[in-house]
Amino acid sequence: MQKALKIVGKIFLGILILLFVLLLVIFIYHRIMLSKEKPLLEPLGQMVEVDGNQMSIYTEGEGDRTIVIMSGSGMPSPILQYSALYRQLSDTYKIAVIEKFGYGFSDVVDGERDFDTILRQDREALQKAGVEAPYILCPHSMSGIEAILWAQKYPDEVEAIVGLDMSTPKAYTEEELNNSGKSHIVYDFLRESGLLRISMTDSTLPENLDQNEKAVFKAIACRKFVNKTMDNEGGTHILDAIIEINSASKPDVPTLLFLSNSEGQVWEDAMRDYADGLTDAQVIELDCGHMVANEKPDEIADAMRDFIAVLDS
Repeated sequence: MQKALKIVGKIFLGILILLFVLLLVIFIYHRIMLSKEKPLLEPLGQMVEVDGNQMSIYTEGEGDRTIVIMSGSGMPSPILQYSALYRQLSDTYKIAVIEKFGYGFSDVVDGERDFDTILRQDREALQKAGVEAPYILCPHSMSGIEAILWAQKYPDEVEAIVGLDMSTPKAYTEEELNNSGKSHIVYDFLRESGLLRISMTDSTLPENLDQNEKAVFKAIACRKFVNKTMDNEGGTHILDAIIEINSASKPDVPTLLFLSNSEGQVWEDAMRDYADGLTDAQVIELDCGHMVANEKPDEIADAMRDFIAVLDS
């Protein structure tokens, strides 16, 4: 019996040593690739200074109306991840993609990430990049809360809201808010160890990107996936923003809401509740996942053109 236990112990120790060596090899490979990828990190958009740090704003197209793409939480590269949609619209409208601090080519920063701070920084970055209001805000997921706050506080700047499966005040349960940010240690380990890099095969990257764009996306993601700046946006900051929104009247701007069937009944009911009572609001159901801009860009672009055309009438 004792001999058998020694054999099992040696086998277990051998497995641990192999795992350690494997992780070490992956880590070394990751550090080598981080150095090799530096030429891929030349910003695609304009860099502007906000609060002493560099923030990325990408613009494309010309037109009488400006559509502002607002990223969902944790998206490594908004410029690339929403391109399937905005490339279909930039022949008619001016597109501006905001990369908040921690996202894309923007700096990872310390400090407060409450929604009032994020909104102030986004507005300042657009102004410094020469992107003038009024805007058609196009928020995905968590940015829906910021867009609603924007329309409440600065109504002259918001002509309309087009939500890409955007969050609304009743979309978050108390349990979700309390658990927000608790898994950041796991994400930090995946990113810093290089395990994230190994898991990112070509098939897991956005399909609409060419090979060079996929390489840029991977280079950004392997550096910024769920970093400290992104992680600091959630939890009580969402709750505080919702309380602020609920303390004022609902912004009654023309609103088009795209609703996926992937986020559950609470999300769907919250979106329909938000639309209810607005003078001009419609909800379009989509049979797809939460990243609707990637999965249904043709359908969304066509509906947006129809929606914007009505704004002229």
